[in-house]
Formats: sequence, C-alpha cells, structure tokens
Amino acid sequence: MALALSLALLALLAVVLVASRPKRRYRLPPGPPADPLIAHLRYIPTENQGTVFHKWAQTHGDVISVRALGRTLVVLDTVKAATDLLERRSGNYSDRPAFPIYSLLEFEPNTVTMPYGTQFRKHRKILHSNFTRDACSQLHDVQLTMARKLATSLIATPADYSRLISWFTTALTLKVSYGLDVSEDDELVKTAEEVGHVINNSGPPGGTPVDMFPFLKYMPSWFPGTHYANFAREHIPIIRKLYDLPLQKVQEDLANGIAGPSLAASELNRLSRTGPISEEDIRDVKGVTMVIFAAGAETTWSTMLIFILAIVTHPEVQKTAQEEIDRVVGRERLPDFSDSNSLPYTECVVQEVLRWFPVVPLGVPHRCMEDDIYNDMFIPKGATVIANSRGMSLDERVYANPKDFNPARYLPRPEGNGEPFFESAFGFGRRICPGRHLAYNSLWVIIATLLATCDISKALDEEGREINVEPKFLYGIVSRPKNFPCRIQSRDDKATTLLSELAE
Repeated sequence: MALALSLALLALLAVVLVASRPKRRYRLPPGPPADPLIAHLRYIPTENQGTVFHKWAQTHGDVISVRALGRTLVVLDTVKAATDLLERRSGNYSDRPAFPIYSLLEFEPNTVTMPYGTQFRKHRKILHSNFTRDACSQLHDVQLTMARKLATSLIATPADYSRLISWFTTALTLKVSYGLDVSEDDELVKTAEEVGHVINNSGPPGGTPVDMFPFLKYMPSWFPGTHYANFAREHIPIIRKLYDLPLQKVQEDLANGIAGPSLAASELNRLSRTGPISEEDIRDVKGVTMVIFAAGAETTWSTMLIFILAIVTHPEVQKTAQEEIDRVVGRERLPDFSDSNSLPYTECVVQEVLRWFPVVPLGVPHRCMEDDIYNDMFIPKGATVIANSRGMSLDERVYANPKDFNPARYLPRPEGNGEPFFESAFGFGRRICPGRHLAYNSLWVIIATLLATCDISKALDEEGREINVEPKFLYGIVSRPKNFPCRIQSRDDKATTLLSELAE
C-alpha cells in the first residue's frame, strides 16, 4: 500500500514539474528590422516584390515575415518550404485572405480568390473533371490549328506581335471555355483585353490601402487612399460583361442545337439532366468558366511575350532548338504533339520560359487557418502566406546562374546540369492551377510551331543596326514584359508553304 502511494506521489510530482516548466516561446519567422508601431509598412515594396523578398530571404532565411498594421505576411522563398506547408499541411493553408478590391469589382464567384469551403470544392471538382491530362489531350487539334494560324499572322504582320498573341490566347480560352470561335476584332476579344487591363491596374492583391484600411471603401472619392476602390467601382460593368455575355451565347447555342463542345456546355448539359438549373448553379458555371478564360488568357499571353523576349536576347537558343526540330521532325511537315517526347531541348525551352521570369511572381496569397509551428517558427492564424515563385526561380542552390536564360540546364549531364523543371510556376497544394495541363500544352505547341517556322530576332533601326533590348517588366498580379521591338520572319519559303497548305 505504501509502495503504491509512493509511486502515485512520484507520478503526480512529475506531472507538476512538467506543467510548471517554462513553455518554449516560438517567434515569428525572421525579417528585416521594423519601425516602432508601423513595423515594416515603409519597407514593403510596391513593385518587383518577388525579387525584393528574395533578397531579404538571402539574409534572414528561407521563410521570412513582415508586419504592418497588425497584419502578418509570411513569405516562403524555397520550393521545400512551400511544399512542406502548402502541400503537406494543405488543410491549414488552402484558404485565401480577403480581397476587398476584387469584391468591389464584383469579380465573383472567382475560384482563384474564393475562401476555402464547400463552394470552392465544388468549383475545383468541375475544373478537375474537365482538365485532367487525358481530357486536355482531346484539345490538341484545336491548339495545333490555332498555333499555326498565329504563326501565319505573325509572319504577315510582325509589328503586331503582342496584339496577335493576345488574340491567340483569348481565342483559345474562349474556345475551350465556351466553344466560341472569334475573330481578332470580336467584341469578346476586346472585352477580355479590357478586363486584363482592369485586373493588372487594381493594385497588388492584399496590398492596397483598401486592403489595409477596409473603411476606405466607404469614403468619398476625394479621400486619400481611395484610388483603387474608385477604380474598381468604375469598372464593374466590364467585369460583369465578361461573366454574362459568353455564357449567354452558349445558352442560346444550346437552345438552338448548335453549341460546340466546351466546359460551359458540358456543365449546363450535366445540370439540366437533374432538373431545372438554379441561379446558384448558373453563377458557379460563370465563375468557373470566367476563371479559365480570364486567368488562362492573361498568363499564357504574358508567358509567350517572355518567350519572344528570351529568343530576341538569346539567338543561340533559337538556333539550337531549330536544329533539333529539323533533325527530328524534318522540313516536310510541322511539329505536333506526337513529337513532344522526341524534342527534349524544345521542352527545356518551354520550361526555361516558365522559370526565367515567372508571370505570377508571388502566386496568389494563401491564408493560415490555425496557428502553426514550422521549424521552430510561429505562423499565426490569419497570416497571409505567399509562395515566392520569383525567389524560387532565383535559388542558386537549385539553378546555376539563375538570371541566365539557359534551357540546357535541365538536360541530364554531361549535356546539361540535370536541374529540376520549374513546377512552382503553377502553384502548390489544393490551390494549384487546375488548368496547368491545358496551359502547358498551349505553350508547347505554339513555341514548337514558331521555332519550326519563324526566325525571331532583334529589330533594326533606320540605318540597319540591331536595336538592343533590355528586359523590363510591368508588375501586377500577372507580370509581363514592357513593349519591345523585334523582327519575326518566315524561316524560308518551305516554312511559308507548309503554313499556307495547312491553312487551306
């Protein structure tokens, strides 16, 4: 009895000692020095944020934090940190912070920015079922035909390269999302261009004065800090037009029995089989198709502009890729998807375009749903968490001379460095881009087609001298190169003949 009592007292003493031991205090991830009261408010950059955050990470560590006005921003600067949190702990990091400007724009429902929950899972289910790798292979013929049309147009009017590429990406996503065929001057193409302008001039997501001080959205237009709120309200009609007009066309075509295959038609047909389609269902179909259309067109356009810029500034890459295509495909036909596995250097060109300047340099912010500890660092509930894609692309531990455009880096040794493909371009975890297979296929086929049929080079001035181009960018949620001059010509008569024969 005495022994049992002694053991019980010892156990109780052990519990008390453990409970009374000072708890380990975890700190926020490190970051640059902060000011009193306003913390890092003065230091958070408004442009080229990804590169600035990467420089801070090189000093303070792969996971950093900055604070302003009671809010915490955690920046993940490596693939490992992003994978550990956004994928392996996706249940805690699949939410989104509030985006007041997008709400003011009435840019909703929006799969990309909506909070994690039942509606998000519904949208993701629709997208995943329509854009699996196998489902996207059914779109190869459409992508191939449009890529060849684009090559023909670029050779005919090379000065309009940016506008023509914009038309290509818009027309392709309209075809996939709504089954609609559009010309370069179609109303929907113009509407899409206006929406792209609105999105890229609505301020950094989560980083405008209205995001930091939500009361500003209720203040009059003359009040300081209300610019983005006013801009959003002024452009509501153009956003709603892009939500409503294309789906209205699909509904009319379905009623007349002439609708082509598309995500919208597929979903409307599926819903109609279970009874009348509710307004909520219509809103969800609009949200899903709008995201594929708006996000897909803008990012693919920007990525193709980066490809043109890369080839203008690195002519040796074009020469190597053309030699590979000529050797594998020959000059009697143009490359198609059946050649993809036989053109490793061409695939490396596509991958390097994605890495060299990621078009969504900070991804779309995540939100931590519950307090978390990562590598002895405290990440508080409600923190905004960013996967710094730009920082990952510049990681010297992964990519040798990361600022160089070098497709051979991915080839196995001894031809290259055996470096990993840059898969971070499409995001992480449950928020990974659902249209990534479609986007990659579009990039591959147009890049392969342009390399096979065109010579892209520096523009010439009035005296016949080459005009040097320095990469400069416009920054928004989607970044793209500033306008630059270039020459786009047919490689030779054989390429011109092939394109004209396929157009007949």
